[in-house]
Amino acid sequence: MDGNMKAFQERLLELETEGEQLLLARHKVIENDRLRNGNREALTALRKRARTTKTSLPSPFESIMKDIVPGPMVKEVCTTCGDHDSEERTWMMFPGADVFARVPFHAAHTILETDQGKLDYEAKKLQSYVKEKSLLISEQGALSDKISPNVLRSLVTLTDKSK
Repeated sequence: MDGNMKAFQERLLELETEGEQLLLARHKVIENDRLRNGNREALTALRKRARTTKTSLPSPFESIMKDIVPGPMVKEVCTTCGDHDSEERTWMMFPGADVFARVPFHAAHTILETDQGKLDYEAKKLQSYVKEKSLLISEQGALSDKISPNVLRSLVTLTDKSK
């Protein structure tokens, strides 16, 4: 083969590799969204069970200002547990395992909230990666018929400015 054909094949191989990485990242985004939705649903169910919402309990500052009495100034109240018994046992399936366990109510929602934060971070990271890969492939000319490189570039620029 001559040099031009070999260079063309190498370019196609690089483009295909980038495309595969993009598709894998998109599948990871979908899987991550499924996990996030499951966590969100579980947290909502726990809040309903405790009969609280994120904003239904007064902040410690409000409780101090209402009643200034001798003794403890602030009673720490978990915003999810509220007046619910935080030691009540709740069934929970741990993420990444097929094991159910009865854990205290407070521990269950704390684990779920921590996982939700991690999943949110991972989702943002994956979305950024997908945008960058799409831009790279688009600049190479493979997506020119579907998405304009300028549109992708503006999306990447917008997300960079929001950080």
